[in-house]
Parts: sequence; structure tokens; C-alpha cells
Amino acid sequence: MFVYIIMGVIAYLIGSINFSVILSKKMAGFDIREKGSGNAGSTNMLRSVGKKAAALTLVCDILKGVVSISIAMILGNIIQSLDKELLVQIAGIAVVVGHTFPIFFGFKGGKGVATSLGVLILSNWQIGLICLVFALVLMALTRMVSLGSCAAAVLFPVLTLFINDNYTVLSEGKNGNVYFIYSVILAIIVLYNHRSNIKRILNGTENKLSFKK
Repeated sequence: MFVYIIMGVIAYLIGSINFSVILSKKMAGFDIREKGSGNAGSTNMLRSVGKKAAALTLVCDILKGVVSISIAMILGNIIQSLDKELLVQIAGIAVVVGHTFPIFFGFKGGKGVATSLGVLILSNWQIGLICLVFALVLMALTRMVSLGSCAAAVLFPVLTLFINDNYTVLSEGKNGNVYFIYSVILAIIVLYNHRSNIKRILNGTENKLSFKK
């Protein structure tokens, strides 16, 4: 139990390193949470700071998920008695929670999409790729980043019910269903963080991204 708790704490602390706040202060001289939508994420960075800052934020946020899952995998290999799937799931959920409620930045962070993508890609590259392509297609068609993000979040649990291959950690005798509850929790976190966006989508007032800028 102690190792699981430690893993959760480590992943949460990694998630709490909010690169959008750090980079916006460094590159533009202000806290990104005080500009635009107020969200500490790559989309607001794109609108308020620029493409370079947004790209750096996106990569760093994805890496937070990748690093957390990597640590969980290493611990699982070192301590053979651990439930490796559970360890990965704790790391994945904790790093996204940390990104959303960062202890280092007043518990006001981003919406967890990029970090969730990092978690997903390292957990199962096939599901991660499907969700990413699905999200990008919706974003391109609607120009709404939030719609693509929410749709991909919903798709994740559905895919765990049908895909049993390409999981980085999946013990013999188990299938993708062991990740279903985990995927639902991550989806709920992302959807909760997009609750205001969902209202605007339903009302037809959601902000649209201009690809020409």
C-alpha cells in the first residue's frame, strides 16, 4: 500500500508543475491564468502568448503524463509483487489531478487534456493514437478544441471495452477491461474541467480557433 501512495504523490507533484504558468511568466511577463480564458493550458497560451509558447507547453504537459507512467512501470518491474496495472492507473489519475489542481500554483491549473494524452499514449499507443486522430479531425471540422478534447475523453472508455492489445502493462490472464474504470475516471476529470465549454457548445457560443493566425 505504501508504494501505491508514494507513486500517487510523485505523479501528483509531477502534474503540479504547470509549464503554462512558468513559460507565460518567462516569455511574456504575465501569468497565463490572468489572460484570455484564464485556463493554464496550451490553447490559451496560443491565443495569449503565441505559437512557440503553446507548442512548448503542449510538449511539456504531454511529457508529464509520459514520465509519470514510466516511473510506475519501472516501480512495477522492480517490485514484482505489486499490481502493475493498478500502479499505472494511480500514476495516470494522480498526474492529471495534479495538473488540474497544482499544489505549487494555488490549485488552479489546466484542463488535463495534454497530460491525459501523454498518459494514454504510454499506456496504450493504439488507443492513444485513435483518440488523438479522432480529436484532431473534430477540431479541424469544428475549430473547437474543447469539442475534440471532450469527444476523445468519452471515446477512451469505449475503446478499452473492445481493444485488448498494445497495453504497455497488462498481466497474463487480464484484458483491456481492467482499464475501464480508470478510463472513466480520467474522462470524468476532463469533462468536469470542460463544463463551462460544454455549456457554450450547447448554446452555440463556444470560442473557435483560427488556423490562419
